[in-house]
Amino acid sequence: MRILIVTLLLVNSCFAQSQPITDINETSVSRIENILAADDMQGRKVFTPGIEKGAAFIGKEFKDAGLKPLPGASDFKQTFSMVDPISTEVTATLDGKTVDKKNIVAFTADSSLSVTAADHYKKIVVKNQNDFTEAFYKYFESEEDVLIFVDTSMSMRFARLANRRIPQFSGSGNRIFILTTIDPQQYQIQVKQTVSKKSLTNLAGIIRGKSRPEEYVIFSAHYDHLGIGIPDAAGDSIYNGANDDASGVTAVITLANYFNKLNNNQRTLVFVAFTAEEIGEFGSAYFSRKMDPDKVVAMLNIEMIGTESKWGKNSAYITGYDKTDMGTILQKNLLNSPFRFYPDPYPQQMLFLRSDNASLAKKGVPAHTIGTSKMDSEKYYHTPGDAVETLDLKNMTEIIRAIGLSAGSIISGADTPQRVKTE
Repeated sequence: MRILIVTLLLVNSCFAQSQPITDINETSVSRIENILAADDMQGRKVFTPGIEKGAAFIGKEFKDAGLKPLPGASDFKQTFSMVDPISTEVTATLDGKTVDKKNIVAFTADSSLSVTAADHYKKIVVKNQNDFTEAFYKYFESEEDVLIFVDTSMSMRFARLANRRIPQFSGSGNRIFILTTIDPQQYQIQVKQTVSKKSLTNLAGIIRGKSRPEEYVIFSAHYDHLGIGIPDAAGDSIYNGANDDASGVTAVITLANYFNKLNNNQRTLVFVAFTAEEIGEFGSAYFSRKMDPDKVVAMLNIEMIGTESKWGKNSAYITGYDKTDMGTILQKNLLNSPFRFYPDPYPQQMLFLRSDNASLAKKGVPAHTIGTSKMDSEKYYHTPGDAVETLDLKNMTEIIRAIGLSAGSIISGADTPQRVKTE
């Protein structure tokens, strides 16, 4: 046992000492961040020329970093189709009583759908706010057919849900929310809608592992944002998304360059820029359907690291910290560093289920999001003010360095994080 412990310590020590950490520098971070968050990217909203321009830039950066396409792919693009509902008409009866149309919300890719108790949909009854939030994030991308009956005490939350128009995967599960006071035993639900098909694109590349090529470590972030919207008091209408989440994509590109130069990863490294996070995490959901979860050892999703955390500089939090031991592993590899990882300080916001780590975490992968955003007081969140000049690029560079160093023992194969308990 003593020999094994010494060996592992030497592996971790050699990994850390061999890393040219100066390759992660503020100059390169600033260059990437400024391009991604520039006005000519038009806020990188899905289905716009701005996001296409962002995708082209990321693809070139992946190529320049020396990445290779995913197995079976000819380039870095992972393109998929979504069904966009143009108009939807829904009717329902519960135990023989007609439901007001405003109290029914259906998420389906089908143009016509009929559901009764004989169809054996999974039935969820939601009685309080926490259960409503959890049910939404748990089943929103679900491949299951689900009926969710929401108590009328949550009518305001339900109304916000009813006002959302959200594309769906073709062939995905049907999710129907109904606001009601009862748990019906019999029901009849009819959905008719006009739909159109649209394409979306993730960008993904790899550095193949030397001794464990079938074991994957993923670094990811989303590159979409909100586009052009209502002008603010200064007349700015472009939602640049510098922090959300050009900062995360900047980290992914920077780490791809770093690890490719390092050239000693034993496990295969996957670098992904997801689309459509802002409208429902569809890019990561599609990616998770194409990735064997049993092969994914760890996922480090990076979201909004451009501002200081509540603890100040040289710190970040990890969502779902208590779900696995990955946070402990990452911090162990920073033993001689002033940097600290903390558990998510905003558990009531359920961030673990609200970012691009969620789809793989639901399948048992130790998939977590690393962030610094003060979710209770982030001034420029989802505003045109989320621009590069509001970021602390020096601190952001230190965070990226810490992520690269902290993942060292996982990449080398010395550490394997615990799996998420899917139940």
